[in-house]
Amino acid sequence: MAEPFQFELVSPEKLLMSDVVDQVVVPGSEGYFTVLKGHAPTMSTMRPGVLEVNQSGGTLRIFVRGGFADVTPAGLTVLAEQAVPVEDIDDQLLAGEVKNAEED
Repeated sequence: MAEPFQFELVSPEKLLMSDVVDQVVVPGSEGYFTVLKGHAPTMSTMRPGVLEVNQSGGTLRIFVRGGFADVTPAGLTVLAEQAVPVEDIDDQLLAGEVKNAEED
């Protein structure tokens, strides 16, 4: 079992999550990468995708739209432009994301 480490998820509005986790899968701009305790320090931009946060109680899946992932010896901080739990995604949110993608 992986050793736990500190994880924070921050949006422009507020701190969304600050907890000890076992593993996080990040949608990096060059592809998904997994962060475990002791990961080499890294700074990566993120593309829209699903952030998977694994804790002893299960896995949280959070849609993030852009931002940065900063891995340090102290843990992982994700600064997301937008973050929405996958179970909260509805047709209205998806229509807005399609519109944003078409404009970009």
